[in-house]
Amino acid sequence: MEPNFRLQLASANKVVNQEQFQRLVRRLIYIGHTQSNIVFAVSAVSQLMHSPGEEHFKGIDRILKYLKGKPGVDLPFENHGYSRIEAYIDADWARSMTDRRSTSSYYTFIRGNQVTWRSKKQIMVARSSAEAEFRAVAHGICELLWLKNLLEDLSL
Repeated sequence: MEPNFRLQLASANKVVNQEQFQRLVRRLIYIGHTQSNIVFAVSAVSQLMHSPGEEHFKGIDRILKYLKGKPGVDLPFENHGYSRIEAYIDADWARSMTDRRSTSSYYTFIRGNQVTWRSKKQIMVARSSAEAEFRAVAHGICELLWLKNLLEDLSL
């Protein structure tokens, strides 16, 4: 998707084939489990499954064209020679055009290999970008602590 591109609900008279749209989004969500680079874009179009319009199909088309240009991409796990847990955390303040809620996301890595990710709308509306970032960091730290405890339990 293009930077700063924001999708909105389609008006009642512009709704197009909802069943086909939902089927495509479900398939993209499935692909997103192994191709984390499309997750944000798929998340954006999936929020509009109950009222898709032509511009939403264009969003799906862009995702499919991106995937077509990246054949054979997989998730390699390599030994990078260090044993640390890392996380990249971000929040997009008031991203949603419909309810102005922020989106939190994080990616976690063990020994340089991505093992978990999450992108989810925050439950409450943040009054500032700092508040949205704080909530995102809190969720990311919880994930890091869970991974740390899991690795200790597994003696890794």
